[in-house]
Amino acid sequence: MGLSVCPTAIIAAPVELVWANLVQWERYYDWAGVRVASLEPDGPATAGQTIVFGGKVLGRTVHFTFKVEAVRPEKHQISLHVFFPFGLQEKPTITCTPVDAAGCRVQYG
Repeated sequence: MGLSVCPTAIIAAPVELVWANLVQWERYYDWAGVRVASLEPDGPATAGQTIVFGGKVLGRTVHFTFKVEAVRPEKHQISLHVFFPFGLQEKPTITCTPVDAAGCRVQYG
């Protein structure tokens, strides 16, 4: 039996506003501190897209890759295949769920 831990945050903003930011990869720097190193094809999140991010870890820049498997705007979900350094991989889904009219929960896992 494995243990799964999914980072979750409650955001004081409507789900539509948060979703609009989640599908714009360049905005990830504002809250995750990672920069887009390459994006193919350009544009907001779409199935088949590949995004390479670069971020600092212990003073060194490391890169990791998001391959977008599916985007479900009606459910506010992005399914990914993520490749990290040292051969680590995972297949998370980013989900944005309304809590009320003025807030939502964002979950990566």
